[in-house]
Amino acid sequence: MDYLWSPWRMHYISNKSDEPQCVFCHACEQDKDEEYLILHRGKTAFVILNRFPYTSGHLMVLPYEHRSSYEDLNAETRAEMMELINTATRVIRAVYQPHAFNLGANIGEDAGAGIAAHFHIHLVPRWRGDSNFMTVTAGTRVLPEDLAVSYRRLREAWGGISFEEGVLSR
Repeated sequence: MDYLWSPWRMHYISNKSDEPQCVFCHACEQDKDEEYLILHRGKTAFVILNRFPYTSGHLMVLPYEHRSSYEDLNAETRAEMMELINTATRVIRAVYQPHAFNLGANIGEDAGAGIAAHFHIHLVPRWRGDSNFMTVTAGTRVLPEDLAVSYRRLREAWGGISFEEGVLSR
């Protein structure tokens, strides 16, 4: 049997009594966006980098409201979340030039949601051939960029990109 040593994950997976009930609610209550990897705060929703990404640039869009499913959100929140996904897609395209994207939500623990109590949508950039031998044969992902670097690149692009008539420009 092969083992991958990743002791940094223990803090995330252990059930500590001093940990907040919801990591997303806790993150958005803080005034430390860089530390908590919050890229953008909207009126009813926010954008955060995934702390355990599938690829560099993997982010999530979430409502501020602690709800387990999109059907429990009002129309304004659902609409803002879709607009944030649209903007995030454009920003990731500008920064990373991916060939494609995965967009999805796991609603409920049985659907694979790691944090089922707070609805979130994943946006994952993909490149041709990014399912390399490490992922396929070893079940291991290799991330070429530190999360702090990804955060700075995406945050800078988010603030420096304008969208006129649906066209991305700098």
